[in-house]
Amino acid sequence: MTRRNALTAAAANAVDTGSTSPRVARIFTVAWGIFVLNVICCLLWGSAFPCIKFGYQLFSISAADTGSKLLFAGVRFFLAGFMVTVFMSLRRGRLIRPRVDEFPVVVLLSLFQTILQYIFFYVGLSHALGTTSSIINSSSTFLSILMSALLFRQERITGRKILGCVLGFTGVILVNLGKLAGGMGSFALDGEGFIFLSALSGAVVSCLLRLFTQKHDAVMLSGWQFMFGGLVLCGIGLGLGGQLHLMDPSGIALILYMAFISACAYSLSSIMLSVNPVSRIAVYRFMTPIFGFVLSAIILGEGAAMDPLMPLLALALVAAGIIVVNVSGRPTDK
Repeated sequence: MTRRNALTAAAANAVDTGSTSPRVARIFTVAWGIFVLNVICCLLWGSAFPCIKFGYQLFSISAADTGSKLLFAGVRFFLAGFMVTVFMSLRRGRLIRPRVDEFPVVVLLSLFQTILQYIFFYVGLSHALGTTSSIINSSSTFLSILMSALLFRQERITGRKILGCVLGFTGVILVNLGKLAGGMGSFALDGEGFIFLSALSGAVVSCLLRLFTQKHDAVMLSGWQFMFGGLVLCGIGLGLGGQLHLMDPSGIALILYMAFISACAYSLSSIMLSVNPVSRIAVYRFMTPIFGFVLSAIILGEGAAMDPLMPLLALALVAAGIIVVNVSGRPTDK
């Protein structure tokens, strides 16, 4: 069996054990499929930026109300996990659940992907500028590739990968350039420091997913870690006095869409990480803040005074970084 056929078979198993055709599963391993799926994921994640702001308004969550923010996030992620689990259980004709020996894997993954990442992110965001946070959070891509190579020994670091990350990171800085005045001169542990720890947690997640999905169902891990992490965040949020006011239909629709964002994007990303090197997938994450900026400008009217060519140039740099990482090298880079 060739390596490409082996990867396709692995992808079929990750998507839907035994019932997904090789042609459908192949989309997770070929260049055009990886591109399309990552654009979908980053568009979804980018749309979360304006959605979160809308959510705070709809549920009357103030900027300093960390408990309600964590409760809001917890409900979102629990619903995301529930969506994944129910959908795939119906598709496969059986309940998708972890075995007893898989619960520690679910808990460890949830600790970094949902609990720590979002506690650090929401608390840090309350004490740091959004622009600064966006740039610091983008360092997760650098960290993912470095940790994959140096700590987890999943691939090797190359000059090509470093160059691709530099191009992508430059694009993220460029799209925030107009807002940076006075925003990068200060550093607070509970602000920018927590945002960096959130990025570090996200980087660990990419490597853990690459490791765990070699032996465990990627979709099952995605669904159950979200449900577990969502419940923990809800408990912490309630413990901090958080509350969500009575939801109207628009609030329900918003939180269901935000749950779908996580359910769809993270499940697709988990499957791609199970059959591709971390660097090949992680570098696409630089598109998320670009899409988030553009969608926030369109939906919320933010950045209206900015030169419209700036996000296009930023996206071009990100695209160049993706091409440098993915086109020139071998698929494995072991």
